[in-house]
Amino acid sequence: MANEVAAQKPKFSVALTEELNMQRDALPRDFNITRFVNNSIALLNGNEVLAKFAKQYGTDQIKVGLLRGAYLGLDFMNAEAHLVPYGSTLNFMPSYKGMVKLCDKYATRPINTIYAKVVREGDEFIEEIVNGQPSITFRPKAFNNGKMVGCFAVCLYKDGGMVYEVMSSADVEQCRKSSKAQNSPAWSKFYTEMAKKTVLRRLAKSISIDMDDKLADAMNAGLEIETDPAKIAEREAEEHGNSEELVIDAEVTE
Repeated sequence: MANEVAAQKPKFSVALTEELNMQRDALPRDFNITRFVNNSIALLNGNEVLAKFAKQYGTDQIKVGLLRGAYLGLDFMNAEAHLVPYGSTLNFMPSYKGMVKLCDKYATRPINTIYAKVVREGDEFIEEIVNGQPSITFRPKAFNNGKMVGCFAVCLYKDGGMVYEVMSSADVEQCRKSSKAQNSPAWSKFYTEMAKKTVLRRLAKSISIDMDDKLADAMNAGLEIETDPAKIAEREAEEHGNSEELVIDAEVTE
């Protein structure tokens, strides 16, 4: 199967290179087109699953997914982004590493470090307010393979500030069930990594990001598959349908 992609290498690599050159102004300043194309071809020819995608979805869909990663400066070979099938389409999706890279690169407030962790049974996790400031303490049990009870993400700014987000395992599972790709190999084989990315995405909403419309469109297109608004609304209706009155205010403040 991979040989079929290899046979298409000259045609596909030329088409991808031409498209990237046409879109050069939309690419990151330090973007290396030749390296990206070579890595893309190596990725396609070295992965039987992607080779199957090439035959099933066609190279045009693969090219679109690769271009969205290129706009954001994400490296597919470094697992910063993936191509994920959903129905009749092949979708671009940033990984956990990719989300960390995007937040760090485009945050308007300089970030010192940003990360997400999984909390398991036996770990010590404390969330509290100290002198009016939020604080978390995490002491993981060594080599703990216990059941996941939750996860959290933390962003530490260079000016000393901090924002964080916490999710229980039930919260993560609800997000998975609201995903278009809830039964995808990503969730079935790499559940903890997907959990970390889920809480990191929620944290990212608290981080001011500065990117142009084209970059934002590329990133949002990659996230659509992970959260289906229709399914979220359906689940919320099932869980809260007759429990409370819906009130729509003219103005909402947090």
